Amino acid sequence: MDEKLYHILLAEDDNDFGNILKQYLEISGYSITWVKDGGEALLLLQKQHFDICVLDVMMPKMDGFTLAEKIIEIRPEVPFIFLTARKMKEDKLKGLKLGADDYIVKPFEADELVLRLQNILKRTIGNKVTITNEFISIGSYTFDTRRLELKFEDEIQQLTEKEAELILFLYNHKNQLLKREEILKSVWKNDDYFSGRSMDVFISRLRKYFRKDITISIESSRGIGLEFKLG
Repeated sequence: MDEKLYHILLAEDDNDFGNILKQYLEISGYSITWVKDGGEALLLLQKQHFDICVLDVMMPKMDGFTLAEKIIEIRPEVPFIFLTARKMKEDKLKGLKLGADDYIVKPFEADELVLRLQNILKRTIGNKVTITNEFISIGSYTFDTRRLELKFEDEIQQLTEKEAELILFLYNHKNQLLKREEILKSVWKNDDYFSGRSMDVFISRLRKYFRKDITISIESSRGIGLEFKLG
């Protein structure tokens, strides 16, 4: 672990499982705030800073998926992962489409969760440190890398952490044909089926965000990859 004590919001309604998980994560060097329903988690997110959120999918008052949508609205820079006892492929795809950094099916080893948290925090916190230009001009848009905002004239599109990371990667490789696997491994750190489907959703979002400048396009090359074209 780094010297910094990362603060995790754990939203888990199972009392026994939540208590064990909280203790294990604290032993592993994290600061944990544990809540037992989505509504309480949302209230805390509006008042406190968290480095990452660990969300159970099935919770009272507000389920994990709905809570994740709220996180994206009010704290888009905060990564989150889902915990669930459900193994349905549709649920996993829904979670990844929302922008989840990971999706873990119960039962799982606590060590596995710790390793995944470490990887996500290293990637997200590390990316924030390496960004040197606060504002990047992309055609008629301005990309505010600190506030995670994409600006077009007077309009502002608030971005999630993953959207910002993807835009930055594509911009740094503009006008180059990139293999799908290259993008997945760089941004998602995984090139499996679910990550690929998640990436497709994010690419569709970016196309909508950049649609007002005809000199910008994200073109697909069937069977090869993508090219972020900037005229």
